[in-house]
Amino acid sequence: MQKITDRLLSWASMLEERTEQQARTTSRMPFVYPHLALMPDAHLGLGATVGSVIPTLGAVMPAAVGVDIGCGMIAVRTQFSRADLPEDLRPLRQAIERAVPLSAGATNRTIVDTAVPRIAALEALAVEADFDPADSLAGWRNQLGTLGSGNHFIEVSLDEEDRVWLFLHSGSRGVGNRIAQRHIAVAKEAMQCWWIELPDPDLAYLVEGTPEFDRYIAELRWAQHFALLNREEMMDRVVRQLAEVVGTAVQEVERINCHHNFTQRETHWGKSVWVSRKGAIQATAGQPGLIPGSMGTASYVVEGRGDKRSLESSPHGAGRSYSRSAARRTFTHEQLREAMTGIEYRDTDAFLDEIPAAYKPIDQVMADAADLVTVRHTLRQIVNVKGD
Repeated sequence: MQKITDRLLSWASMLEERTEQQARTTSRMPFVYPHLALMPDAHLGLGATVGSVIPTLGAVMPAAVGVDIGCGMIAVRTQFSRADLPEDLRPLRQAIERAVPLSAGATNRTIVDTAVPRIAALEALAVEADFDPADSLAGWRNQLGTLGSGNHFIEVSLDEEDRVWLFLHSGSRGVGNRIAQRHIAVAKEAMQCWWIELPDPDLAYLVEGTPEFDRYIAELRWAQHFALLNREEMMDRVVRQLAEVVGTAVQEVERINCHHNFTQRETHWGKSVWVSRKGAIQATAGQPGLIPGSMGTASYVVEGRGDKRSLESSPHGAGRSYSRSAARRTFTHEQLREAMTGIEYRDTDAFLDEIPAAYKPIDQVMADAADLVTVRHTLRQIVNVKGD
């Protein structure tokens, strides 16, 4: 860990200058207490750095939570080993792709049985929060159980004992993004009304005790729950597809579901603060967590060590070292194929900006996080599913 300033601590051994400057700027916001914790996978983000843990007194910056509210990971360890799977994994990949709508804007044509009670729970939560999610996205119900695009994925992986894990990464889809964007705009408008000048407009904040703050927190909690149930719904579908391909019901030995774009009230250093984790997971002592690598590299099942300096947090993944446009200019389809050798995936240059070389080495990220988490399992993917 490096103490960059009294208000900025960093666990990142690979830290680009502009990323550090962005984190310095955020850490100087007057309500940050006691300091911003920068995770090993830190990289530039909207307003606040992706891979930062930001505790605040009496205010929350919506852009510092992230536009994909509640984005996170879920993993299931099954009773199977590699020997239980067919040698040819393409039918399994294709079955998953049929069961889970992929790509930006993807929706379900019908609402399946497992989604019905989850949608009912979200409808009840929306009534309790006194808002209609359809005001943000009319078709939100049909997006429950869909993956999206970018760095979101579904994987079948093996651990160090060749046991089969199912692993996926996704968030609150279009409805969460619309909710986030609307409240970012509300915060910016408030700054203008109060004549408050900011070092970055995307650090606009909402003040606790105001109607705008209460409205944001209520809708954010709904979106976080949508994201969690979205992952649960997709995982249930993946479990069903695996069972059909293997011909045996899946026994779930363990299921872990965790956010990495969220805010919640916690107590740290003697004060009640709002902790916004933007690209970071909570890692209290003994708490299970998931840290995926990039496409084609290892992922990790971890246990939190409760490090107080990090506000009991850890990284959420590898973190980008090339922007998407830079990755497309730098790497080739042949290099992507080489990186994915031995992994069943959809071979298309649509995924070129997700090539592992566009990300920080996950092994170094995990080495930097040694004080934050203990590794329980190292997973190597054998099937990868992504949306364009």
